[in-house]
Amino acid sequence: MVSYQPKEPNVNMKKLSPKTKKILYWCTVAVLAIVIVVCAVMIGHKLITDAQDKKEYENLQNIKSSLGADVTRPTPPAEPEEPTTSEPTESQPATEPEIMEHLQPLYDMNQDMVGWIEIPGTRIDYPVVQSKYEANYYLRRNFYKEYAVCGTIYAREACDVFEPSDNITLYGHAMANQTMFGDLHYFKDKDYWEEHKLIYFDTLYEYHTYEIFAVFNTLADPGKGFSYHLFDTAADQESFDEFVGQCKDLSFYDTGITPEYGDKLITLSTCDRSIGNGRLVVVARRIM
Repeated sequence: MVSYQPKEPNVNMKKLSPKTKKILYWCTVAVLAIVIVVCAVMIGHKLITDAQDKKEYENLQNIKSSLGADVTRPTPPAEPEEPTTSEPTESQPATEPEIMEHLQPLYDMNQDMVGWIEIPGTRIDYPVVQSKYEANYYLRRNFYKEYAVCGTIYAREACDVFEPSDNITLYGHAMANQTMFGDLHYFKDKDYWEEHKLIYFDTLYEYHTYEIFAVFNTLADPGKGFSYHLFDTAADQESFDEFVGQCKDLSFYDTGITPEYGDKLITLSTCDRSIGNGRLVVVARRIM
């Protein structure tokens, strides 16, 4: 026997009194108004915050530029220096390196600073920091260690910037206003790479120039993508060649450049939402 299920009563707007209709109308208007106001406040707050973050980094850029205005950057050689894997020979005791004059004031502000990255012709021109004790510490912190959505460009904690490791991984957000690593997405186009091949990544003590050899994207979900960020020191030539080979196989285009064992690499990593939880990766070899 089928049990009887009473139907829910339908609200017939035509049967509602004019007063009730008026109340419903103004309630709807009020809800929509609240939603609009909240959205406007959130957008306004984001715009103001983005502008403040951008201004803070522009101030750092100005400090660095003003003190380094008279510095002539070394010119990269026509051909990269031959990599060396030979054992170091005995030498005089190393003296304590001196921080470059135009970076000293910034280091005084934050002792986590390890260098400066610039890609000529782009908006990428920022200090680089590294926390040895907490992974992703600068993911949502600015150069002054204050909360900031844009974060700071930072080196993976396992990498050695100064020795350096065979590969140094740098992380940065791809901000909607194209700050931080936002301009990396243009490197998907080979023509853009042709005009912006070089990366300047200077440590506190030395100038260094890198040449981009691969640009690719991959998923960041565990077990689904290329774990490029875990490569820092090659166990042997085979592991080095394997990393380079994977980068080139995934690359959007062939640059004609293949690093050799002994070369020092740098990997720039940012988000790529075009493939879901993805990452856009730009990899370069040091030529100076």
